[in-house]
Amino acid sequence: MIPNTGGGLCQLSNALYDVTLRSGCEIVERHAHTRALPGSTTAPGRDATIFWNYVDFRFRPPVDCQLRVALSRGELTVAVDGLDGTALAPPVQAILAPCETRLEVAESCESCGVTQCFRNPAATSLARRGITAFLLDKFEPEFDRWITANQDARDILFVPLKSDRRPVYAWTRNQFADVHQALFTTLRRSWRSRSLAAQGAERQRALLDFDAALAFDFSKRIPHLADHLVISQNLLPHLWRNGDLGGRTFDVLMTRMPMAELEKILDAAAKKFPQSRTLADFRAPAKIREAEDEALAAARYWITPHSAIARMAGDRARKLDWCQASVPAARPRSQAVIFPASTLARKGCYEIRELARRCRLRLKLIGPIIEAPDFWRGIDAQPAAADWLAQAGVVVLPAWVEHWPRRLLQAAAAGVPVVASTSCGLEGVANVTEVAPGDPDALFAAVERALLHS
Repeated sequence: MIPNTGGGLCQLSNALYDVTLRSGCEIVERHAHTRALPGSTTAPGRDATIFWNYVDFRFRPPVDCQLRVALSRGELTVAVDGLDGTALAPPVQAILAPCETRLEVAESCESCGVTQCFRNPAATSLARRGITAFLLDKFEPEFDRWITANQDARDILFVPLKSDRRPVYAWTRNQFADVHQALFTTLRRSWRSRSLAAQGAERQRALLDFDAALAFDFSKRIPHLADHLVISQNLLPHLWRNGDLGGRTFDVLMTRMPMAELEKILDAAAKKFPQSRTLADFRAPAKIREAEDEALAAARYWITPHSAIARMAGDRARKLDWCQASVPAARPRSQAVIFPASTLARKGCYEIRELARRCRLRLKLIGPIIEAPDFWRGIDAQPAAADWLAQAGVVVLPAWVEHWPRRLLQAAAAGVPVVASTSCGLEGVANVTEVAPGDPDALFAAVERALLHS
């Protein structure tokens, strides 16, 4: 993507020549460079130049083989693996030994150090010529605010739909050089979503398929000048597996915990509540989970307002502030405890039920009862009214998993005490007390204090 002498395609041919020599292949055609340039050879005498269409590099392996080539932003890896272990007649090698050649720095005009090249006026004055492509899915205001502050007029945007009437896709679009949408892919997703149950493994499998389809739709139109990507997390493993992130830097808009960590949390909850039918009904395929782990490890930054996710990222976190709308103070309030989620084990419904039994609390429920039809039997639990904030003495969500705690933010902004697990990611938000998930004693103490001071 950046012109350079003796350091572009020849980095690939050099590495390929080196690895085929070491793996016992017959070299059919090879031409050396006329001069050595920094970064253009893997070792003295191990270079092979190519020039379309008359200077080529050709080799003949002793058995069927495949090449594995991977390109990250700063590393090119070329490997050759034998597919046939059948012994062949001497003197040909019986088995092609797996070999790998790795260039730890893939050179470019920005890094080769050759400043006299006619294509490079001066390394110190070389400006970045690429653009950023933003590959987005569902709208979140924190991400939209960050993108608006960090985009360039030359950048391009990919969204499911260009629609201001659909809040779920209401990204700010007016400052981009170009905006692409995935109309038919999104319409198919919308139609299919309506036919799926609200929860369960079937829905989760379908969501993964939708993510893959949207990622593929976007990937076909990413321009070669897009040397940096900003990607919604649900698209990440599919773009990684498709090879679209090779040779590029990228940041990830973290919409949830990484799959591996998420499943670890759900497994711990399932062990604590084996009677739950919702904690172990779905796990992502290993190939998707592993692809996400690899891609997240290669990402430049994890961008998130969620404090628990930001802690996982360490120095690579870009922690955003939560968006809190201005909400009138909720007065007067009762002593009711609001449970602002569906009745699901991962949202902490078992902990809330135990809390209500111990303290004889009145519960107001927001969301459907999914765990079991009689889950709240013997508990004073009623559906919350539309003006649930006015009923709230305290809002409690001891969730094992919660990525977008909008109702908690709404309550906190209205001055209502909130008790939430650390999994809700609200560290530092005013009016919020955090407790560890799965700790009923800490939950009891925090709710008791909140009710005393409400």
